[in-house]
Amino acid sequence: MSDNSFTEVNTQTWANGRHEIQCVKVIYETADVYTFCFNATTPVMHFFKPGQFVTFELEINGQQVLRSYTISSSPSVPYSFSVTIKRILDGQVSNWMHDNLKPGDLLAVHGPVGRFNCIDIFDDKVLLLSGGVGITPVMSMVRWWYDTNTNVDMIFVHSARTPKDIIYRRELELIDTRIDNFKLNLICEYVENGESWSGYTGFFDRKKLDIIAPDFMQRTVFCCGPPPYMNAVKNILIAAGFDMTNYHEESFSAPPEEVLLDAEQQADDNANLEIDNQDLLQIEFSNSGKSVKIQPGQTVHAAAALLGLHIPKGCGMGMCGTCIVKKTTGKVEMSHNGGITEDDEAEGYILSCCSIPQGDVSIEY
Repeated sequence: MSDNSFTEVNTQTWANGRHEIQCVKVIYETADVYTFCFNATTPVMHFFKPGQFVTFELEINGQQVLRSYTISSSPSVPYSFSVTIKRILDGQVSNWMHDNLKPGDLLAVHGPVGRFNCIDIFDDKVLLLSGGVGITPVMSMVRWWYDTNTNVDMIFVHSARTPKDIIYRRELELIDTRIDNFKLNLICEYVENGESWSGYTGFFDRKKLDIIAPDFMQRTVFCCGPPPYMNAVKNILIAAGFDMTNYHEESFSAPPEEVLLDAEQQADDNANLEIDNQDLLQIEFSNSGKSVKIQPGQTVHAAAALLGLHIPKGCGMGMCGTCIVKKTTGKVEMSHNGGITEDDEAEGYILSCCSIPQGDVSIEY
């Protein structure tokens, strides 16, 4: 046997940041839902917290587009990860991925991040509620608990349009037959002619909740789905007197257009204001050798834009984690929505879109 028969592999662990990945498989789930599977271009153990998401960095029609999707796979299968995407009418990214992304394609992804996960939020009795493609984060949780033989009491309730629209149906039914701590409940809005269906029909409501999970008041609720679905769930729980500190939800939608204004425009809008130079704060970008004075209240991202430095940004709300940079000196006030981990914060990282300097600051960029 040749001495070169075995090659040493230096496997890294996934951490929040920008990563190059390759599409390795596309799986048909339903008529308008595909699962895309990815490997890193260098060996990486894709450890993350089930329920977290990543942000894809794409080029569509010559323009950079960033979009966040929940990871649907489990970290118990660490050498790859998957996202499950529903084709949306007039959806720029979902349509592009369905029509163009194929095995072998390379692209970049940022993450993983997100507070909606079953590691930071843990209970041994959970109620998992999902609607449509909102099933993805709770499916990641179920797969994790199933693969690791965790004794979590799971009641799983998923709402779909019709039986043929149920994502992961066969896998869910398999899990339901193999472990006794998983209870599967499927609700279809309606059943088309010729379809066989013995499950619940209509919409999720209080009556179904009482039948499916009579002890729901003692459970932690994870919920994901379209905004009308989640609003309906919250109204049901609030009316029942549920302790909403035990309710957790995740959803992704396009942020309001005004939130997505480029920092360059925001900076230009403020550039002509008359201000006292003594109040200006100095922001240094050490890697670029540039610095700028900004008004109190402006973000680090706006400061970079004044210098012509482009820090990638997705949501503009501190959710997607795309604009992460490292702060080496100074203090900032950061108001984020789960786009950065506590470990990253401890190491000095900040989200530039929602970090407001409280004095002179130095950024590694």
